[in-house]
Amino acid sequence: MKKPSLLVVIFSLLGAFVVLFLLAPLLKMLTSVRTGGLAEALADSEVRNAIALTLGCALWATLIGALLGVPLAYLLARRAFFGRRFIAALVDLPVVIPHPVAGIALLLVFGRQFYGGRFFSHLGLTFVGDIPGIVAAMIFVSISLLINAARDGFLRVDPRLENVARTLGYSPLRTFFFVSVPLSRRSLLSGAIMMWARAISEFGSIVVITYNPKVASVLIYDRFTTYGLTYALPVALILVLICLLVFALLRGINLWESPAKAL
Repeated sequence: MKKPSLLVVIFSLLGAFVVLFLLAPLLKMLTSVRTGGLAEALADSEVRNAIALTLGCALWATLIGALLGVPLAYLLARRAFFGRRFIAALVDLPVVIPHPVAGIALLLVFGRQFYGGRFFSHLGLTFVGDIPGIVAAMIFVSISLLINAARDGFLRVDPRLENVARTLGYSPLRTFFFVSVPLSRRSLLSGAIMMWARAISEFGSIVVITYNPKVASVLIYDRFTTYGLTYALPVALILVLICLLVFALLRGINLWESPAKAL
């Protein structure tokens, strides 16, 4: 067996430190929950409601994000237009904005005394202290993951295939749904799952615009500040396990789509 070079040894040690840094807190969290604590948390109706609310709002945010974001991703991938670079940069902006700041920005648009809030109130929608506010915050902080993944997926589709479909009589809309989307389905699905997972974990913007009803992250914060670590830990572990399940699903999709590359 060939002896590893000094570079490989150094990089392996540095990589092992990163893995330990990421793994140690999760393992400590898993082993710190007292016996029966997880079952008690799952039996708590407040916890179950918070988790159900989180998953449901994240699903709605992802569906709305796909409806609005995938067409934009296609335009960014296929069309050259004025302001394209600005829009591409704007899509990434929520990633670098502190999320409490994002919540304040949303509050200034969708608050009851502002124009957006007044407009939607006529449609029967209120954002501050209500479920639409949670969904709006989730969309704001996570839609860039879906748009970027979809754009990269569309860029990998050979434009000649779309042109062939057009010569066969397909309309632009039909070409999009029957050629572009199927050929980029892996990226679209991965982006949707990433957006959903990111929405599940959101806290900073939600706590500003909608403290009640509580999503799981807000409930964890509320229990930690009110009762301490012991009461917050089981709920935090449940949320971590859900996120791990989502990423296991994402990994499974990648393995299923490209088994040769995975090996």
